[in-house]
Amino acid sequence: MADTSHLSVAQMRENASEATAILRLLAHEDRLLLLCQLSQEELCVSDLETRLAIRQPTLSQQLGVLRREELVATRRQGKHIYYRIADESVLALLQTLYELYCQPQGEIS
Repeated sequence: MADTSHLSVAQMRENASEATAILRLLAHEDRLLLLCQLSQEELCVSDLETRLAIRQPTLSQQLGVLRREELVATRRQGKHIYYRIADESVLALLQTLYELYCQPQGEIS
């Protein structure tokens, strides 16, 4: 466990607020699935729709939330918009979630 004795209560409260905001975003099943896919590679909407079987209106709505909160970034190539994880701390958090919930039993990272 990390030693937090050097942090002030004000700093801990600010950090807790930031962590809580991220966890709220991850607490939505479709957003978590989207982020998990994007943690592996940059993908366009049609790829995400096919892989996750999330209907386009819901997919666009959830990607919009992730964009607004700056968890994902985009780039346009022709008619397609590609999404990727924009926040390294979110990527680290997704890796931890993968290790806890998705990694095959007995596999060590």
